[in-house]
Amino acid sequence: MSKIVRQSLLNRIIHWGIAINVFLLIITGIFQLPVAKRYGINEIFLMHWSGDYSFNLVLHYIASFFLIVFVFFHIVFHIVRKEFDIFPKKGDLKQSFLIIKSMLLKQKEPPSAKYLAEQRIAYFVIGSTLLLLIITGLLKSLKNLAGFNLNNEMYFYVATLHNIGLFLIILAIFGHLSAFIFKENRKLLSAMFSGKVDAKYVLHRHGLWHKGIKEAKKVLQESIDKRPK
Repeated sequence: MSKIVRQSLLNRIIHWGIAINVFLLIITGIFQLPVAKRYGINEIFLMHWSGDYSFNLVLHYIASFFLIVFVFFHIVFHIVRKEFDIFPKKGDLKQSFLIIKSMLLKQKEPPSAKYLAEQRIAYFVIGSTLLLLIITGLLKSLKNLAGFNLNNEMYFYVATLHNIGLFLIILAIFGHLSAFIFKENRKLLSAMFSGKVDAKYVLHRHGLWHKGIKEAKKVLQESIDKRPK
């Protein structure tokens, strides 16, 4: 099967770096509540650490540090390189509706760029929620610094926003993964691991991705040329 590169190694490292640390933050954030001991999770084999508040707090801070590093690098890297393909565009909501409608009714989809409209929307939702979690998380951690006083009312609002962010990121992740319920989206799964996607798939679905179309045609032509005469 002829494939072309859709995601560079660096993009995949950033993607999985953010994904893994977000998962750790969700788990350790929940386990800082009296959940593990209340429901006996800490009694499960290899899960005794889930009931240790101090351990989960330290792990939460470590995951937070790496998340901030990955997010900061991602933002700066793409701004410097002026790569904004994944950023939301005008008309994405309508385009996303048309794509989903086409998949449900088995109709021909409108052509897409490198990223589908719903991918750009998901990026904005997840990115905004992560920024909310990072900012509120940093403000919450300031209370541990000597000489810094965050009054109780302010801390309550910050903590509440952080908890809302936790709820939203869980919903956003489920929404993001639910896209693969549609058979048409499953060919994009390989790009999350290998970075490559089927060339014919690009020609069929990503007609507005000019660089991808050019590469796909080149790869397919090379494949044809290599066939025995």
